Amino acid sequence: MENAVSEQQPVETYRVVLNDEEQYSIWWTDRDLPAGWREEGTSGTREECLAHIDQVWTDMRPASLRRRMEEQAAA
Repeated sequence: MENAVSEQQPVETYRVVLNDEEQYSIWWTDRDLPAGWREEGTSGTREECLAHIDQVWTDMRPASLRRRMEEQAAA
């Protein structure tokens, strides 16, 4: 009986989003994005979106910190 219940529940769809600091997150596709976030272009199940983030978000530092560190290294 448990399988029948789980089959009836809709699979939620998510999208990968980015903020101005190039930090990643996921957000439901049926909801408006919160202020400061934009779509990255990937959507799917929660697991698919998180797997995509694992592949592309290789540097967790905020963009402003990366720029500052690059400027200091160049000086």
